Amino acid sequence: MRGLWRKFAIVAVAAVAVAIVAVLLCQAQVGMWVYNRAAVQRVAAPPLGAGSGIVAGLCGTGSPMPGSTRAGACTVILAGKHAFVVDAGEGSARNLVRMGIDPGRVDAVFLTHFHSDHIDGLGPLNLLHWTGAAARSPLPLFGPQGVEQVASGFRQAYALDHGYRFAHHGDAIAPASGGTFQAISFGAPTQPTVVFEQDGVRVTAFPVNHRPVVPAVGYRFDYRGRSVVVSGDTAQSPSLEHAAKGADLLIHEALQPRMLASLTGALEHAGRGNTARITRDIVGYHATPEQAAQSASRAGVRALALTHLVPPLPNRFFYPAFLGDAAENFSGPISVGEDGMVFTLPAGSTEIREATRF
Repeated sequence: MRGLWRKFAIVAVAAVAVAIVAVLLCQAQVGMWVYNRAAVQRVAAPPLGAGSGIVAGLCGTGSPMPGSTRAGACTVILAGKHAFVVDAGEGSARNLVRMGIDPGRVDAVFLTHFHSDHIDGLGPLNLLHWTGAAARSPLPLFGPQGVEQVASGFRQAYALDHGYRFAHHGDAIAPASGGTFQAISFGAPTQPTVVFEQDGVRVTAFPVNHRPVVPAVGYRFDYRGRSVVVSGDTAQSPSLEHAAKGADLLIHEALQPRMLASLTGALEHAGRGNTARITRDIVGYHATPEQAAQSASRAGVRALALTHLVPPLPNRFFYPAFLGDAAENFSGPISVGEDGMVFTLPAGSTEIREATRF
């Protein structure tokens, strides 16, 4: 019997070796076949829709810190026929496509503040919106006071690119009147302020504490009895807790200071004092997972999702350490956000369904 197993093992190894050689000899053909199938599946992926209520998707859950494989800050909200993006960090437009959301269908972008990691993906997003829908009008860019400067800067920076693409693709794909931003400023709100209301969808901006970054806001989205609140970057803020009262889902940024302290020590040991200074400074204007959970509890929301995660987390093994004592401060479900995560809130229900699109 032992001899039989030995012969079987030899035959199996030989078969594997032959298969490997065959693949290597035909690598170009095999690679093309696999690529064609993957391309069809990617492009033909079912589009993400809002259904009867609200869908909230995390198109970017990272921060500017090196080592993160997550895209920069980005949340997408689908409500009725509308699609909104809140902040557009680096890599977020690519994630929208991976999630089954055509950037061409985005109606508007809402900026929480003007830190670079919340706006450095606006260029790719606007390009894909412009050419994907042959948009003849600028993409509306909502934000507090200062959004005009951001819109103007992107128009100037992309002016040459705009001309190239119009000359190459023509009016049917890249209309000259599109491909830019229309700044819509609502000043610097001191209390919850409705900044968009159409087709039953209401968007409310409210101030948050991200000092010395002023103005800084969060947003609440209401549609057909369901509600989602996006905090933006903030330390624990009573104003957020007030605006989030009774919401279904709170998407809140989070920084774990104990884990960040370890990273700060490593940076100092490596002689990277400037970066270590930054990691010490940022603790003061972000909320811990425990504080986010406290805010969720005081606001009476149904569920909490954490995003804009600091420091970078290599994999899910580190989630319990990141969460710390958050579960002791909030009795509802807490999700550590991941790029591609989607929350579906059907109308006429209290249900919140969580899934991952990629």
